[in-house]
Amino acid sequence: MTSLNTPPSEPTAQELAIRQVLIRFDAYARIRAARDSVLAASRAGPRDEERAFDELEQAMARLRDVPGADRS
Repeated sequence: MTSLNTPPSEPTAQELAIRQVLIRFDAYARIRAARDSVLAASRAGPRDEERAFDELEQAMARLRDVPGADRS
């Protein structure tokens, strides 16, 4: 537990990469869900889904490439 007087530490490269994977996964999941939306304005097309998936894959690749990341 951190005290109130202790400033938060800077996130590590691995933590930042994990955050990016989670953000990209969330975006991909929302686009997948919007694919079959009843409302035409909120529908996502195949290109949107493909772009979101590509971004998720890139974020996962960056996470794998973080130096010192535990791969066990």
